[in-house]
Amino acid sequence: MSTPVASGARGGQVPRRRIPAKWIAVALAVALLAAIGFSTQYRSAESVAAAGPRRFDPAAYGARTYEDKVVPAIERKAVELPVLVKAMNADAEAAGKQYGVRHGNGPYTFAVEGVGTAGTVRSGLMHVTVPGLPPDTRVSLQVGPIINGTALRDAVGFITFGQFLDQVEYADAATALNDQMREKLLKNLDVPRLEGKKISFVGAFSFLTPSVVTITPVSIKEIA
Repeated sequence: MSTPVASGARGGQVPRRRIPAKWIAVALAVALLAAIGFSTQYRSAESVAAAGPRRFDPAAYGARTYEDKVVPAIERKAVELPVLVKAMNADAEAAGKQYGVRHGNGPYTFAVEGVGTAGTVRSGLMHVTVPGLPPDTRVSLQVGPIINGTALRDAVGFITFGQFLDQVEYADAATALNDQMREKLLKNLDVPRLEGKKISFVGAFSFLTPSVVTITPVSIKEIA
């Protein structure tokens, strides 16, 4: 004789027990607290206070850094362009170590000064004929309106990536310095009038090849 099997109300299935709603709510709350705990990094009160509410202001950074720090540093470090080009043609790496600044694996950046004859302006570049350079060396000064590159930031040596929150701020700092140069130097400079005139210049450039020198200036003066 077979043993009788207990059956439910329909189809012989045992009905499932329903979990009370309050238990579900408690479980969800515990899971939420656990997720918050895993996703939140611990920061001490001291680190929070030190960080504070922070937002990088490129314009303010450029205004307080360009004239007071960047320009004096470039003027102080500037090497005569013919001397530098000769050294680069002889041994670019040695010239970089002696005269330049290098950040990470980037190119060497140099502060330079020189005297030459201003030429025509094309695509924002004023070509300058500088005595004492090899015939194939092309020297240009960035005269805007668009100023490219990070030479002003990089040539001084004291502005480093570690001073900024991320790559965006680091790039914005370079742009802010270029903007200050355009405002302080180029805004009131009659560039077309300088064509054919003898000028002196101070500035910075990032090394690509000794035959192409594109300088971001901090000073351009006509020599009477």
